[in-house]
Amino acid sequence: MGQEFILFAGTANPALAAAIAAELGIQLGASTVERFPDGELAVRLDEPVRRREVFVVQPTAPPVDDHLFELLTFADACRRSAATRITAVVPYFGYARSDKRHARREPITASLVARLMEAAGVDHVITLDLHAAQIEGFFHIPVDSLTAVPTLCRALRERLPAEVVVVSPDTGRVPMATEYAHRLGTSVVVLHKRRASGTETEVTHVVGEVRDRPCLIIDDMISTGGTIARAVVALLAAGARPEVVIAASHGLFVGGARTKLNHEAIRDVFVTDSVALDDPSWPHLHVVSVAPLIAGAIRRLLGDQSLGDLY
Repeated sequence: MGQEFILFAGTANPALAAAIAAELGIQLGASTVERFPDGELAVRLDEPVRRREVFVVQPTAPPVDDHLFELLTFADACRRSAATRITAVVPYFGYARSDKRHARREPITASLVARLMEAAGVDHVITLDLHAAQIEGFFHIPVDSLTAVPTLCRALRERLPAEVVVVSPDTGRVPMATEYAHRLGTSVVVLHKRRASGTETEVTHVVGEVRDRPCLIIDDMISTGGTIARAVVALLAAGARPEVVIAASHGLFVGGARTKLNHEAIRDVFVTDSVALDDPSWPHLHVVSVAPLIAGAIRRLLGDQSLGDLY
């Protein structure tokens, strides 16, 4: 199988790429990524890819533009080197929150990213828990959006207090919260929010019963941590027990997120390794690997098998 395909690691998350390669029982493909003094990027494939399937592991996490352009240059190098098919493995899809226009004279950047990836030569995309499901419709190539919910639920079961309730931080995450609740055998609570300004929201209603119950707050990503922090305050005000666990597919932790989440009621924070963490030593943080999930998807694609059992 190793002669039929090759797996390259971009610089965004080489540890995840190495873990995926280990799951597949192969070595990572040899490549060189350099930056010139003026900031220009140079990518070189150090082994042939002619008539081989190529997988490039490169989440477009911060710095988003740098990692996105690196993915595009990897794809262009593979296309010009006569690869049979190029699959971009993008566990975290940057610009996913720009999936629609909130006002006139704004771009839909997620759609632009899809067109750029196709133009660069990407034939297939594997991603994980897209912020908005409609992003798949921006592509004219196959997109497999995996979910980390089953993986996170397996890790959560041993850490959750009894009588826990799953909390969706907004209406957009209700389907994900419902999936968590189904797998964990509990119920769902939904927070309703009102936008206070262009960058701030406030929780106006807690829909569901949380009094004297611990809470599992779920989300697709933790960026600055503001949404989660406000959710914790609202739940405690509604009478929830000060035992809060947080689970998110992607942990960006930018803009002082760890400070915002340094609340005495927060017991544990679970994220996957879809995004490389600068400092994983945070005592409350648990990082769950999605390498087996992604390796399983790659294995099934190579064997022309369905990915249905991975969802």
